[in-house]
Amino acid sequence: MTSSALASVAGTSGAFAQTVVSSTMTADQSKSFSVPPGSLAKALTSFGAQSGKQVSVETSVIQGLSSAGVTGRMSAQQALGQLLAGTGLTYRLSGNVVTLVKASANITLGPVRVGGTVTRQDPTGPGVGYVAENTMAGTKTDTPLMEIPNSISVITKQQMVDQQPQSVAQALRYSPGIMSESEGTYGNGSPKGADTGIMQRGFSTSQFVDGLMTNSTSAGETAFLERIEVVNGPASVMYGQTTPGGMIGMSLKKPTDTPLHQVSLGFGNWGRYEATFDISDKVTKSGNIRYRIAGIGVTQGTQTNYVDYHRVGVLPSLTWDIDNKTSLTLTGMYMYTPGEGTASQYPRIGTLSPNPNGQISRSTFLGEPSWNNNGNKDAMFEYQFKHKFNKYINFSQVFRWENSNWNQQDTYLKTGTLTDTTAPLQPMDYHTNTNTVGMDARFFGKFNTWSLNHTWVVGSDFRQYNYNSQYSYDYTSNPSVNLYRPNYSYSPCFTWNHAGCQLTGAVYNSSYFQEGIYFQDQIKWKRLSILLGGRQDWVNMKYKADSTSTNENTENVKVSQDYLSTDKPQPQSAFTWRAGLIYNFNFGLAPYFSYSTSFVPQIGSTNYQGHPFSPLTGKQLEAGLKYKVPNKDILLTAAAFHIDEDHYLISDLEHTNYSTDAGRVKSQGFEIAANANITNDLKIIASYSYTDIRYAKSNLTAKRYNPITSESYGNALSQEGMTVPYVPRNMFSFFSDYMLPNNFIKGLGVNFGARYTGFTYTDNVESFKTRPYILFDAGVHYDFGQEIPFLKGLTAQVAMSNLANTYYETRCSKTVCYLGQGRRIYGNLTYNW
Repeated sequence: MTSSALASVAGTSGAFAQTVVSSTMTADQSKSFSVPPGSLAKALTSFGAQSGKQVSVETSVIQGLSSAGVTGRMSAQQALGQLLAGTGLTYRLSGNVVTLVKASANITLGPVRVGGTVTRQDPTGPGVGYVAENTMAGTKTDTPLMEIPNSISVITKQQMVDQQPQSVAQALRYSPGIMSESEGTYGNGSPKGADTGIMQRGFSTSQFVDGLMTNSTSAGETAFLERIEVVNGPASVMYGQTTPGGMIGMSLKKPTDTPLHQVSLGFGNWGRYEATFDISDKVTKSGNIRYRIAGIGVTQGTQTNYVDYHRVGVLPSLTWDIDNKTSLTLTGMYMYTPGEGTASQYPRIGTLSPNPNGQISRSTFLGEPSWNNNGNKDAMFEYQFKHKFNKYINFSQVFRWENSNWNQQDTYLKTGTLTDTTAPLQPMDYHTNTNTVGMDARFFGKFNTWSLNHTWVVGSDFRQYNYNSQYSYDYTSNPSVNLYRPNYSYSPCFTWNHAGCQLTGAVYNSSYFQEGIYFQDQIKWKRLSILLGGRQDWVNMKYKADSTSTNENTENVKVSQDYLSTDKPQPQSAFTWRAGLIYNFNFGLAPYFSYSTSFVPQIGSTNYQGHPFSPLTGKQLEAGLKYKVPNKDILLTAAAFHIDEDHYLISDLEHTNYSTDAGRVKSQGFEIAANANITNDLKIIASYSYTDIRYAKSNLTAKRYNPITSESYGNALSQEGMTVPYVPRNMFSFFSDYMLPNNFIKGLGVNFGARYTGFTYTDNVESFKTRPYILFDAGVHYDFGQEIPFLKGLTAQVAMSNLANTYYETRCSKTVCYLGQGRRIYGNLTYNW
């Protein structure tokens, strides 16, 4: 390296920096920086390019030093301070030239401050290391996590890079209060989008992209995400229809203020091959118009024979800074997934429970290879508009249209006549189309009344959702498969006008329109923050279904029956509210307390008589502690909660494929979590969750059944007081990443994680439990540029999950189980320039 470096760049999120700022320096104009972690020499070159300043330093001074990088909008002084954190260096400024020198031994390191204000992170950016300090998800305003009186955790971009999750469910594995992958992908781990079986504090959850609810099957593509946020507890005031367990928020990639160029080639077991790219640059010379385009192409098998995963997708976006107060961002997405990578269920006897013939292999395909097509197509368009009227009033609007088409030609297990060696199959043909239009518009700003500081929001949102599906079942014959020696020979018959086909099917059409208005005031007095908010929702639903079947005695004749028709809108409405307070002590501790309510209309769900269910209504009390270690990127949180929800739905055991109202359920427990960048080289996340969810009030009864014979026995028991099935009471996780010292192997890093999931009950009267399990993850990454200068920008990585290849069940019912994913090994070569 020469003795000086000159460059100019910028990015998306800031953080605390720990070095000393020369008192002679004046504050630069805020810019956006994006300097990746790596060698200090490379980081300084990027900083110079992005700031327009000339950095002068002797090679011997920075040799062997590394930097954690910096991303976010801040001044050049703040960015440089963060780049030099922990290096023992400081700087002097003369005109436009920055000179680096060793800091004096008696200097105390602390956070960089300009005008008395600590640098803030971008609330929608990637975070720094494993720590994010600000969020939009909890309040729809740029608010520090330490000032929000409820539990929120953030999966940063760096965490996703280190763990290489293929879906949102996998990215949530280390988050408190979350049970991910309990059902949706049947163990194969494909990015199945919003339908992933994620449970939050014991309740099913909803996914939001850029603040709007999504039902897209491509919502789980992590290659297109900047960060993922977990809001535990009711979020209905800000987002409308969410369960009391909480919501998952995702931020799509947007154009960066500075050039970004990245390509990656991936590989892995089960024949995985992947290619991605992520390019962002300015369109105009001034940079007021910028673009970004990300893409992915992947093909692989899975742990199950005859089940493959294939996907290609592209995410282009364009940002136009119309003036210094107005901006518009346009985003599009198209995703084609011809192979979804989901397998079938497995019999409980032979997985969880012993089978005299042994354990059923994860590779066994329980279906018909000739009738095995699962795929989807997704398209999306979104715009985000922002305008600042003055220092008191701002306006923001997000609009999105999305369309998903899902086609499934598959067979599933008929659970009634399972034997020790044979599984009867039911072929089906299923087609679904969903179309969603949503918009959220809000005014927000700040004002003061005497000694009180107010951050206010008033907004309205709507969502028009249309769901259309048709399916048919083939009853022409009774196919089956041997569980231990599969022999596939069945040819389905799915032609309605074929004389030999015996089919039964149905067509469903449902739609709803939801509109809500909401308000919120965040009141701050000295170190006390108070949050007050309310919302009114209105929902109109329509639902219609027609069943169709061939007549066994009269060939080629369809018999149609309209067994449910609600062409007239079914209105539902509710008012939800929340209140909370949090106090920040000057030594970093912040206790809080909050109360909030939730509302979810039961759209498209009916009992066996065709009657719709009452909406879900919930309420939560939460108390907790947050501790931000002063001058460190270490955030510790603890939360205790009590939730009640009325009209909780469960499967109707007497009427197959229908639900029934179980009454009121009660969920209570606590969560502890840590997110920490201990040093530039060591990052840690950890969490423990305890969730006890039970039927608090119910008139339903059921018999227990024998885990060996699957036969019921004894008298019917009341479900009241019983544990809700499928929810683990205890979960623990830990993950760390460590860059080895340069005198060992320069540029080499390793990581390791462990995930424990406790037992769950298999039915509503606690007949028996699934097995608890613990899984281990590990990885290694290497920066070639640290040792070989001409390979600057090239990195290699391998990420492994379920290192011990543990055989486990994520969820079981009376007759079937979902198997967890076996050992997965993913690697990639990534080049940044």
